[in-house]
Amino acid sequence: MKNKTPVLFFSAALVFVFCACSRGGGENPETGAFGEKTGPSVTAAETPLEGGELRFGLTTEPATLDPLNSANTADGRSILFNVFEGLVKPDGEGSLLPAAAESWTLEQEGLVYVFTLREGLRFHNGDAVTQEDVKFTLETAARAGFAGFTLIEKVEAAGSRDIRVTLRERDPEFLPYITVGIVPKNNADREKNPIGTGPFLIKSYTAQQSLVLAKNPHYWRKDLPHLDTVSFVFVADSDALLLDLRGGSIDAASLTGALVHQLDPAKFDAVPGFSASVQVLALNNAVKPLDDIRVRKAINYAIDVQRIIDTAFFGEGRPSGSPLIPGLTRYYESSLADPYPFDPEKARSLLAEAGYGNGAKKISLEITVPSNYTMHVDTAQVIVSQLAEAGIEAAIKLVDWATWLADIYHGRKYQGTIISVDANNVSPRSFLARYLSDGGSNFMNFKSGEYDRVYAAALAEPSEAKRIELYKEAQKIISRNAAGVYIQDIAGFKVFPKGRFRGLVNYPLYVIDLASIYRIH
Repeated sequence: MKNKTPVLFFSAALVFVFCACSRGGGENPETGAFGEKTGPSVTAAETPLEGGELRFGLTTEPATLDPLNSANTADGRSILFNVFEGLVKPDGEGSLLPAAAESWTLEQEGLVYVFTLREGLRFHNGDAVTQEDVKFTLETAARAGFAGFTLIEKVEAAGSRDIRVTLRERDPEFLPYITVGIVPKNNADREKNPIGTGPFLIKSYTAQQSLVLAKNPHYWRKDLPHLDTVSFVFVADSDALLLDLRGGSIDAASLTGALVHQLDPAKFDAVPGFSASVQVLALNNAVKPLDDIRVRKAINYAIDVQRIIDTAFFGEGRPSGSPLIPGLTRYYESSLADPYPFDPEKARSLLAEAGYGNGAKKISLEITVPSNYTMHVDTAQVIVSQLAEAGIEAAIKLVDWATWLADIYHGRKYQGTIISVDANNVSPRSFLARYLSDGGSNFMNFKSGEYDRVYAAALAEPSEAKRIELYKEAQKIISRNAAGVYIQDIAGFKVFPKGRFRGLVNYPLYVIDLASIYRIH
């Protein structure tokens, strides 16, 4: 979103494709659309080569290079994952590992988190990371309203390397939010002079052309990264990605199943994963006729999600039915995998109850789609056809990404839109917070007092088992109210030239971990 645009997940629709890990079901993690082993592990004959460059194609670029600016998009965050690190950092299984902090402890029954900074930690410019830098970062994120930071009461330096974070009340899921990138306190212009502690530093950025990352010589892990340089090349659309891959002007890209099937498997390795985001036909719950729950439910019954996956994604995908990705296995409410089975007749009946159809006025639905996301455009075309079967006249309106962000996400001036919504961290709250009645990222204008109460109860619940049940109930409330049509966690592939690169690690987040990738030829 995804992001929102903080969390939009949107890799453009913020959207995206590629991060899977320990998920039940779905594709075999070592096979993909090519019907063969696509992401082979290193063999004795494939000795990792240190250094070199990777040229990665993207259809969008970061909205900001400042990790403390919540207006970034998913593609932007996926890049900055390699430039900035927080006190902790997720791994490929979704667990949290030490990063800027080498360890942490809890005190006062969870009200106080004490982080011990890694000794000798340095920023990209060689300056030592201080307690004041960390304090500044956390306090700035709190003032900016970052999710999870609103409960911070104070941040204090203690001893020579400790940071004490005191919460106003206990938050059993506070840790996932401390992944926000640490920045220098004295950096007056974080946008034009981004400085972090991650494995790569930003060497250059030319808007609408490229963003070049270089290996961080001061990175605390001396065995990483393997590559010297990663160049992100910005192109117009998915067709341009395919053209550049075939022509060799880029080495890698993220593609959906429909696109990867257009490449020659003898020339490319396609490593499968999931977008770690929820593709949704978002409905503006505040505008007519979508303010009528019967209409929203009718739209849900009129859409065959599996047919969308089969038609637009070559059968590569996993229906979600929930505002939460199935990959967050503990929290995902699996009963929502198909909450509104395809039933055009039931859709017509609901529309008739709402005063539409059967000789009465028909519903006209405008679906706004970011034109640079072929996957969403293809999905919209299938949906328009399906809605027609239920007597709903739908039309597609294509807009550029900047217009989508301004008019749809921020302005909320739309009826329906297709996008993918992601999360900033490995917490269900990153997906569910956007549905709060007064939530700033609630671009679907969903309002439910019952949902607000259940969500608040989940935040206050110390028992993990009970908290999980509350999160599942929150998903059910959104589904019962048919806030939107939750389609899938899009299956995707990161594509590389055959036998050239290895080491890709998938995450239950929309990120690209460049530090783990290396050349073998």
